[in-house]
Amino acid sequence: MSLARLPSLGSILLLAVGLVLLLATRDSGREHPGREQPRPERAEALVVEVVDGDTARMAIGGREQSVRYIGIDTPESVIPGERPECFGKRAAGLNRDLVEGERVTLVFGDERRDHYDRLLAYVYLGKRFVNAEIVRRGFARTLAIAPNTDFAARLTRLQQAAANAGRGLWGAC
Repeated sequence: MSLARLPSLGSILLLAVGLVLLLATRDSGREHPGREQPRPERAEALVVEVVDGDTARMAIGGREQSVRYIGIDTPESVIPGERPECFGKRAAGLNRDLVEGERVTLVFGDERRDHYDRLLAYVYLGKRFVNAEIVRRGFARTLAIAPNTDFAARLTRLQQAAANAGRGLWGAC
């Protein structure tokens, strides 16, 4: 056997280093204590209690959390020491009729929590997009806060149609 056909020591070392790096990166996706794991983009939840027209308490993975619906703002129905805003109780009632006691799918935006530590989510009941349904019926105004603006244009079109038709709060407030 001629020496020209044998791999050099440098080639062997380079191959060994490559193999070590390959094995080290292969393990990087496994769960390790203290290492941040990617968060799921969606979660299944049970709606325990509707708080108002755009917020509900939900059981998610065995833990109860407050969830604020992305992209919409309903009139306030619960203001300590004050009267509810025009259409606030009705908006809360619609949200209750739509989702209370139901299993829903939450789809998260880029920003996961607001300054009150509520989860921020688009809410789906089966194929029904709850956030959009509340706007379509005229029970909410749109509220686009970056970076969670994925459906802002759609919600704005629905709001304009509801306002033009005088539906919900657009005809009452």
